[in-house]
Amino acid sequence: MTPARHRHPYLDHPTPIPFAHRGGTADGIENTAAAFRRAAGLGYRYFETDVHATADGRLVAFHDATLDRVTDGRGRIAELTWDEVSRARVGGREPLPLFEDLLDEFPEARWNVDIKAAPALEPLIGLIRRTGAWDRVCVGSFSEARVRAAARLAGPRLATSYGVRGVLGLRLRSYRLPFPVRWGAVCAQVPVEQHGIRVVDRRFVRMAHARGLQVHVWTINDPERMAALLDLGVDGIMTDHLETLRTVFTERGAWY
Repeated sequence: MTPARHRHPYLDHPTPIPFAHRGGTADGIENTAAAFRRAAGLGYRYFETDVHATADGRLVAFHDATLDRVTDGRGRIAELTWDEVSRARVGGREPLPLFEDLLDEFPEARWNVDIKAAPALEPLIGLIRRTGAWDRVCVGSFSEARVRAAARLAGPRLATSYGVRGVLGLRLRSYRLPFPVRWGAVCAQVPVEQHGIRVVDRRFVRMAHARGLQVHVWTINDPERMAALLDLGVDGIMTDHLETLRTVFTERGAWY
């Protein structure tokens, strides 16, 4: 199956893209500078992360709305200042990073960024504009409205993926059912299935490629599933198990 053509410099990569999901979850230090350093040391150049804005507008790379699950801190990030958030430690030892600092520390990396809440939208676009990181960041969200807002705010230089509504549209169109799908996204980032319904199959990949979209699948940690998805022609895989994905890609001659 022919892969989608590159529609944006962010996707300029010679093989299917291996993504380090939250930097990998080794040792329970996801979405930390230490996790991304480890991923970089293993050869990863595409990182997936999430962003929230603090009460004083600082953009934190963190998945959850609250600190409670993976840190020794408590409270909602949106209700805390950066000074308060910066005291929390992931896994009891690693600080939460500002996304701006990650962009600076890993200048060769490309970032898939999930906007977890609306207050993070303008700070993220402002950061991309200020740093000129247009070719290094792809913005996504479950919320199609949030992704549309990012695209309107940033303009055509910003790479975006589809939200849930866009993915649903692609799925229905793959069955030749009419459904409006916005133009402008460069990829569909999807699970293999959702709520017991298959999302990624040969028909879906073919439809996405026909629209010039890449298909990136999350979050795959089993080597047999990785291989099966690559056989379907997907263009990227996000994983928590960095060594496993690297091994699968290497065995196929697809590791960078």
